[in-house]
Amino acid sequence: MMIGDIMADEDLELKELNSFTGTEHYYNVMGALVTDGVKYIMDNGYSWFVTDALAVIKTKFRNKEFLSIKLQVNKEKQDATMLITDGNDNVLYKQYYKYTNAKIDLTLFFTDNVLLLSNEYWGDKIWMKKRKKLLNILQRF
Repeated sequence: MMIGDIMADEDLELKELNSFTGTEHYYNVMGALVTDGVKYIMDNGYSWFVTDALAVIKTKFRNKEFLSIKLQVNKEKQDATMLITDGNDNVLYKQYYKYTNAKIDLTLFFTDNVLLLSNEYWGDKIWMKKRKKLLNILQRF
């Protein structure tokens, strides 16, 4: 059900965001893969941010190995800024949104043609280290 310009069942505060620490599925969006967490934010009112980020990445930064995409929201002014960096805080692209109904700041990473939440990235890194240790232990037997 539509209320103004948002869906009534959207969770713009993204209350379940921290539950995404890896992904089970990948979804094709504009020729890139997105994770379960990115699909969650898209399903809850932030699809404009994801598609804007992917459009910029696909047209301007195709050959970059790693990108950090940040949405910085000013709740009082109801505006926002998207920053795309190289991951070391070197700003490669900046886009200003005069109005947004977004409620929280977000950080996404883009690597290997996959767009994922920052906590999915670190969750996968931690899991890969644990998996490697486990495989080493199992090989001893």
